[in-house]
Amino acid sequence: LVVKRQTQLIFYLCNSIKITMSEKRLKRKKIKKKLFTKNRLVILNEDTFEEIFSLRLTLMNVFVVATIGALLIIFVTTYIIAFTPLREFIPGYASTKLKKDATELALKSDSLTLAFKKNDAYIKSIKKILTGDLDYAKFNKDSILATTTEAVPEEGLKPSEADLKLRGEVEREDKYNLFEKAKPKVTTVLFPPVKGMITEKFNPVEKHYAVDIALAKNTPIKSIMSGKVIFADWTPNTGNVVIIRHNNGFISVYKHASSLNVAQGDAVRTGEVIALAGSTGQESTGVHLHFELWKDGYPIDPSIFIEFE
Repeated sequence: LVVKRQTQLIFYLCNSIKITMSEKRLKRKKIKKKLFTKNRLVILNEDTFEEIFSLRLTLMNVFVVATIGALLIIFVTTYIIAFTPLREFIPGYASTKLKKDATELALKSDSLTLAFKKNDAYIKSIKKILTGDLDYAKFNKDSILATTTEAVPEEGLKPSEADLKLRGEVEREDKYNLFEKAKPKVTTVLFPPVKGMITEKFNPVEKHYAVDIALAKNTPIKSIMSGKVIFADWTPNTGNVVIIRHNNGFISVYKHASSLNVAQGDAVRTGEVIALAGSTGQESTGVHLHFELWKDGYPIDPSIFIEFE
């Protein structure tokens, strides 16, 4: 009995599998028949029912043609966007010229930023000379001028016996050998930039680190020594300004000129005309030369070394 039931069950399963496979075959055949069944597309005249156009096709042909057409449309659209200027008409895409101009402006902006930083560093290096905005604390015992005086006991000023003996020997030696052993101690000679009357003297207390010399308009202004021009341009407060760096740590400054004859970077010689006198700048009160002389970063009185009158 058990064997009989198992046999029936197996038979039933086999029949079910056959039925399922046959149904699948029927479905595939139906689909294949639909895809490859030939149909005719006919266009008729509505009034006369005359055939204008007819086309025989299948669903498979329609699917293939539609797929190829879609691929062509995608390819053409991609080509237009990537390689032709027509993409500029698509919303969201910028023009090629606009991108090129933006790139050039970005490069120029970067170059200008770098040039500005270099120029700003250079201007800061000579700002104290141009504006005269210096810390008066520099003029202390380490400078050429002193801000305070200290009382010195008289006992410290009296020479000792050894000093008196040495002085006597030097005086006797110089008395007979003055012209043989005397040597010039002057190593630098400054050429007068102009000749005229000094209207305002060097006064570090009032932060006037220069001498003002009254002149006739367009009087030639000359370089006091040979050197290199480190600044030659117009400034709002002091007008046309020339700054020259010389040897031995000297820097000379010429302000309020009417015009300049040199440019930044020029090498000048002693006595060479570098500018013409004038009255330019907001701080100028008349035609004159505002002349400053600096040594190792400190201002010195030019009238000590140069005779202007």
